[in-house]
Amino acid sequence: MVNVSEEKFKDIVSWAIDAMPKEYTDNIKNLAIIVEDEPSPEQRTKLHLVDGALLFGLYEGVPLTQRGGNYNLVLPDKITIFKKPLAKNSHNIGELREQVRRTVWHEIAHHFGLDHKRIHDLENNHLKNN
Repeated sequence: MVNVSEEKFKDIVSWAIDAMPKEYTDNIKNLAIIVEDEPSPEQRTKLHLVDGALLFGLYEGVPLTQRGGNYNLVLPDKITIFKKPLAKNSHNIGELREQVRRTVWHEIAHHFGLDHKRIHDLENNHLKNN
């Protein structure tokens, strides 16, 4: 487990957002990214998370691919990055940074309408090519 202050963790999340390819960050629409310690009881219930299940991040909203002409005057979609599960699953600051980077990418990919299969395919392709 890595012990990191809230300020340092937010800096890592900001770094992860900045590390995203411009083709994604330039096309984000109506999205807020926040940091919380852990998922709320309501989030855990909504996702049917059992006790002990770790959740690193959560996208809540309407993906860009599902927005129609009537999509306006709505609150921003929300990505929540959860500090405690990420810190618990990391052995050092480098691992934490990488876990946060992957989590931010994963949740932003949902904002663009990608499902879990497509996200994992893209991640696997990226790993093979690097």
